[in-house]
Amino acid sequence: MFSKETYIARRAELCRRIGKGLILLPGNRNTPNNYPNNAYYFRQDSTFRYFFGLNVPAVVGVIDAETAEATLFGDDFTVEDIIWTGPQPTLHDMGAEAGVEQTRPMKDLAEVLRRAIEHNRTVHYLPPYRGETKIELSELLGIDIKMLHARKSIDLMFAVAEMREKKSAEEIEELERAFQIGYKMHTLAMKMCRPGVVEREIAGAIEGISKSYGQGVSFPSIVSQHGETLHNLNCDGVLEEGRMLLCDAGGESVEGYCSDHTRTYPVGGRFTERQRDLYNIVLRAHDHVKSIIKPHMMYRDIHRASYLSLAEGLREMGLIRTSAEEAVEAGAMYMFMPHGLGHGLGMDVHDLENVGERSFDFAAIRERAEQSATCIYRAAWRVEPGTVMSDEPGLYFIPALIDKSRAEGLYKGIVDYDALDAYRDFGGIRIEDDVLVTDDGCRFIGDKTIPITVEELEAVVGR
Repeated sequence: MFSKETYIARRAELCRRIGKGLILLPGNRNTPNNYPNNAYYFRQDSTFRYFFGLNVPAVVGVIDAETAEATLFGDDFTVEDIIWTGPQPTLHDMGAEAGVEQTRPMKDLAEVLRRAIEHNRTVHYLPPYRGETKIELSELLGIDIKMLHARKSIDLMFAVAEMREKKSAEEIEELERAFQIGYKMHTLAMKMCRPGVVEREIAGAIEGISKSYGQGVSFPSIVSQHGETLHNLNCDGVLEEGRMLLCDAGGESVEGYCSDHTRTYPVGGRFTERQRDLYNIVLRAHDHVKSIIKPHMMYRDIHRASYLSLAEGLREMGLIRTSAEEAVEAGAMYMFMPHGLGHGLGMDVHDLENVGERSFDFAAIRERAEQSATCIYRAAWRVEPGTVMSDEPGLYFIPALIDKSRAEGLYKGIVDYDALDAYRDFGGIRIEDDVLVTDDGCRFIGDKTIPITVEELEAVVGR
């Protein structure tokens, strides 16, 4: 945990932004894997942890926005629990670590919320993303579970997003620690990349690294020779000479901050000429993005710059017939990179997407979303000092998408579909690092670079 003063200050700022009512922040519970006593690895709710610091299950935080008084609700371990877990700190002791003086048993929570509702006090909560949390909120607040999403607090969404968007010095230190985990994961994957190795052997080995040095992986690792499948979690392939392996993986620090990096490299350690040419196009876009990011830039302009760089490379390869500008304006680059350049990063690997555009239609509050300019709404995202985002351009040759675009007559005169036929089995390339926006530009998180150039990769892969 950070110092208790950090959490006290965060809660005070949240109250200043919200102003009235109660703020309800449930932590996560243990979730059974296949029976109650065999749970998935515990992962705390990031917003609860941001304001209370505690990485323990079954605790709920309530903050009075008018007095800034915080209360932790939970239950102390019984002797029967301690038989299985060993001695555990009391809720009062844990509260003291977070600067919370008032603690109460979980059974009191329903009554506290009932009284607030009776006195017409707003109970602010974020959109829940776990089934058990939805059930709990529905029962506590007397809201039909189907209506929870509609009744969430817009004020709390934006307040949390604006606070978590800009990382403090101590948060950046944690992101640097997460980078060190990611560095170990990726360099190990490179050394294991030999013909005959099964993809899951690499995935398992790097997951072990993430558990050895932190909380575990920040997301399920993507380790696949089919890099054209963006979120390919099938890792049963046997590595073959001449193909490329895409490894998209990251770890979480002990304090719950994430890293996220991708490298793509040849099985056996040598790029073919065609692989080298396309790899360098992606690398050029990756480096170009880092060179242009400045405070106050719009994310959409950064994304467009990556598209223009990639399109110019494809034009040089003869796959695009027009200028890069024309190809981007026509939307042709979607066929080669059907994802955004990057996403926010912090306590979640896709920071704040549990309250962001993946969870909510911002059309009804577009004006407020544009004013907030945080990563929860990428169409209006404006990066500022303290923003951390991924820089992950890619080129993908997806036969189904190529065929669909061709059949619909899209990008005629722009994309050379005949030339693309030779790339149907190419796969995909993605290169990703994590960028911190500074007062006068940006820098990559980390004190070194995971091997990235063709020469660096060929010197490490399969060795």
